[in-house]
Amino acid sequence: MVWGQERPVPVKFTGTRGELGFMLLRGYVLLIPTIGLYRFWLTTWKRRFYWSNTEIDGDPLEYTGNAIQLLLGFLMALAVFVPLYGLFFYLSTQSSEAAVIGYAGVGVLLWFLMGYAIYRARDFRLSRTLWRGIRCDQGGSAWNYAFRRFFWSLLVLVTAGLAYPFMAANLWSYRYRHSWYGDRQFGFAGGWKQLAGPFYLSYIAIVLLGAVGLGLGWATGAMPTAGVPRPGGVLVTLGAAVLIGLVVLYYQSRELSRMFSAVRLGQAALSVHVRARGLLGRYVLFGLALLGSYVVLAIGGVVVVGALASDAFAGGEFDPAVFMQHLQGSFAVLVAIIFGYLLLLAAFSLMAELFLGLGYWKLVAQGASITGLESLGDVKARGEDTRLGGEGLADALNVGAY
Repeated sequence: MVWGQERPVPVKFTGTRGELGFMLLRGYVLLIPTIGLYRFWLTTWKRRFYWSNTEIDGDPLEYTGNAIQLLLGFLMALAVFVPLYGLFFYLSTQSSEAAVIGYAGVGVLLWFLMGYAIYRARDFRLSRTLWRGIRCDQGGSAWNYAFRRFFWSLLVLVTAGLAYPFMAANLWSYRYRHSWYGDRQFGFAGGWKQLAGPFYLSYIAIVLLGAVGLGLGWATGAMPTAGVPRPGGVLVTLGAAVLIGLVVLYYQSRELSRMFSAVRLGQAALSVHVRARGLLGRYVLFGLALLGSYVVLAIGGVVVVGALASDAFAGGEFDPAVFMQHLQGSFAVLVAIIFGYLLLLAAFSLMAELFLGLGYWKLVAQGASITGLESLGDVKARGEDTRLGGEGLADALNVGAY
């Protein structure tokens, strides 16, 4: 690279779906004998795959976190969740009114804790991310972010979603204004005005499509008060739902593009362009892959169950009573059903990672470029934040990313 040369530097991703798929399959197999504990090692290897295959000006990112840190963080999070589980048990013994109020209160608490967990998880990932030997980091307060997110969420709820652009811009800004690369602090040049146009246009479109879809669906028999819904009405309603989904993808592409493109690091500026059709393509591929995997699993399941409970299919017809007898009296049939259920969950997780997780990462990387990168030549390194002991709540609440 020639220093002082102002040119956009593209971000490249060199990983393949096959490489990630093999890693995930190996991890899923090892989850069984380790009673799920291997997931911390699987998460670590997966992040190293994403980081090491993401190159900026020919130099890959580096992830230095390890599985033990994630495991210890999760164990510390149990100190929060064990009392919550006790509270859930206590509420289940109370009257229905007290239980509903109690569960609502716990739900609000969990929503607040999710904000804290998201910020802490991002802090951990950044503190274990290096580029050219310089470590990233995140300052700010996870509690501050949690309160911001919580009260903005209440405002969005009260305004029926109309305050969302203000919330999104504020949270994007807080995250990046408190991020660091070595001794240099990130900046954020975005604001709610960059989101207002596409958001309110999408909002109006969704309201109109929803109203028209429900109205036409009701008129054409999609929601009859009695009897079977009419196919024509169901198709009209589904068509409106598909159009609403396309509008949502349009807005997501605009938010990702405009907010990522507002990120600054001194004189270095990030530019990202994500297309709605790119997001749509990932969901279409995910749906087709998931459908194909479920068809294969269904065929295999019929073969296995048919072999274990063959008399339930005597005469070419399925006899539920005989099948239930096998289910109650045959340990092999029960194990086969449980194993099949686990395979369905694994297939969903695998396809989601291969076509949504990887697809999203590649879309952002392929649409990204950086100008002013040469200005980072004098950035000084800083040490690892050893206070962070993993992601804890984020892992327990399943709100971590990658």
